[in-house]
Amino acid sequence: MEKSFLIKPMLDENYPVIDYGKGVYLFDIEGKKYLDASSGAVTANIGHGVAEIIEAIKEQAKKVSFVYRSQFTSEAAEKLAEKIAQLTPGDLNWCFFVNSGSEATETTMKMAIQYWQEKGIKTKLKVLSRWVSYHGITLGALSMSGHTGRRARFVPLLEDFPVINPPYCYRCPYNLEAPSCGYLCAIELESAIKRIGAEHIAAFIAEPVIGAAGGAIAPPADYFKIIKKICEDNDILFIADEVMSGAGRTGTMLACEQWGVIPDIVALGKGMGAGYTPIAAAVASDMVMAPILAGSRSVMSGHTLSANPQSCAVSLSVLEYLQKNEIMKQVESKGMYLKKQLEKLESRFPFIGDVRGKGLLLGIEFVENKNSKNPFPRNALITQKIVKLAKENGLIVYPAGAGIDGVNGDSILISPPLTITKSEIKKLVYLLTETFVAFSIQMNAGKVNDV
Repeated sequence: MEKSFLIKPMLDENYPVIDYGKGVYLFDIEGKKYLDASSGAVTANIGHGVAEIIEAIKEQAKKVSFVYRSQFTSEAAEKLAEKIAQLTPGDLNWCFFVNSGSEATETTMKMAIQYWQEKGIKTKLKVLSRWVSYHGITLGALSMSGHTGRRARFVPLLEDFPVINPPYCYRCPYNLEAPSCGYLCAIELESAIKRIGAEHIAAFIAEPVIGAAGGAIAPPADYFKIIKKICEDNDILFIADEVMSGAGRTGTMLACEQWGVIPDIVALGKGMGAGYTPIAAAVASDMVMAPILAGSRSVMSGHTLSANPQSCAVSLSVLEYLQKNEIMKQVESKGMYLKKQLEKLESRFPFIGDVRGKGLLLGIEFVENKNSKNPFPRNALITQKIVKLAKENGLIVYPAGAGIDGVNGDSILISPPLTITKSEIKKLVYLLTETFVAFSIQMNAGKVNDV
């Protein structure tokens, strides 16, 4: 193309044009092959070009692709809601379908506030969250996000919802270690509630595994049990943002299940449609829906394409594919194998400070000094350089933030399709090793701090 009119992430950058995808690989129009080690944006959970999903797309398109949710329901939407109710733990039985993760988290916020309003409590309007977090780019979702860089342009328009530190054991704000730390980063929530007043707080939202803002930060064992109890003791709902970590990414439908906790409301997205369709969901428990059913009988949210039958049919096919092929059951062993290989790289390359994560949602944090854990200078753009080198080597990794201040720090996510094979994991690690070797050469040549 001589001129592009498409607004891309970086307007002055030339992006390869993708021709097609198959399994864990993508192929551009020049014939170059890329191993998709990040499932795009941690989305393509079952890989590219799956025949069953393509067939489901065709079959639904033959029937109807769109009906408006205030006029009709559809078999596809009803079946998808039933399937999610079956797959999620506890009484998380009610689905509100939307089109993106940002819409899903914002809908969970609205549901939480409405829950208290329907119970006659009008003062609970805040949704607390953590720093080093990301819940979406709409203004409500961004208000809940503790992602300093993405908040910066819009701070005057945002609510001050982030109030506590994340469970960032590699950079513990208390300079302690779990579990002897007493989970002070969780106890912080109790202090914040006392300062603000529980009567003003509708919910607390958190990512079970922190993704884009922290590079796959997973909490220590009892963290979420403490968080859930604090919420319950203060009449505050717990919202799990499972947009990135849900739909089997950690080996269970919800990552929260890994720590024995059932949220009151959940946001799902990304892997729910596996990239074959734009779809996400706010999933509420029977408890949350009870006062709404007894009161207004309507959740105050909605979008033109919410619950459209085309997307619902595709998502249903994706979830059925996960079940039929028992893909979630394989995630733990694949994740452990991949993490072990990444830890070998950690001992080899001095700029790798930490390897972390859960299941097939793994992260690597980069540091200038491994002993002090000092990050590289912000203007060195280390993450961007490593992502670019990886792409040149035919490997796609996902850039993520790092650092307790949310400003200084570099990391990437390694989150391949859940269908990846052992031989493909070996190829991934080989390409990543080549990338780190190339980065080492740049470091030794003194080019790392060049902007």
